[in-house]
Amino acid sequence: MRTDIDPTELGAGPFYKILNSVVVPRPIAWVSTRSAAGVDNLAPHSFFTVSCVDPPMIQFTSVGKKDSLRNVVETGEFVVSLANEAMFEKINATGTNFPAHLSEFTEVGLTREPSRTVAPPRVAESPVALECRLHQAVELGDSTIVIGRVLHAAIDEDVFDTDARGNHLPSSEKLRPLARLGRNEWATLGKILDITRIPYDTWPGHYRRDD
Repeated sequence: MRTDIDPTELGAGPFYKILNSVVVPRPIAWVSTRSAAGVDNLAPHSFFTVSCVDPPMIQFTSVGKKDSLRNVVETGEFVVSLANEAMFEKINATGTNFPAHLSEFTEVGLTREPSRTVAPPRVAESPVALECRLHQAVELGDSTIVIGRVLHAAIDEDVFDTDARGNHLPSSEKLRPLARLGRNEWATLGKILDITRIPYDTWPGHYRRDD
């Protein structure tokens, strides 16, 4: 038996909570920006993903007109730092609605690290930083999708590992990323499952079906 929910009947606010509870887990973009007045902002955004491979682009969604969005639109730049397990409490603290003239870096006690290609700083305590230039801001209802082209990636050397296939890449176990769930719930990595995608030419019975 299922519970049937009509978003229109339920209303945007309550249905938003439903979406947050079922679209899980969600990676977190820890977005740093700099306002036109020179104030560094830092905030977590859990509607975050890769937008494009070539050229490399990532996106996060701002629900409402928040400081991150205003700064990106004003300056055309932002940095996404990895939200990792060690920074759990400070990541959550940067979600506090500080006045725009205050910097979360200062208020929460995080270290600014100069970026190589953009003005907003990286979070020095985070193992990964993706420096981005605004490609497009797409308004959808009460939200805005911010798409940025990745200009530079800065990754701590000690999170790299060589896997069984010989790929030298950042290790999820070493990165220890956080994810958002519903309500006030967050998640860490549980058991990591490793499986190879099955090519169609090895799929049982495909020759018979193609005849």
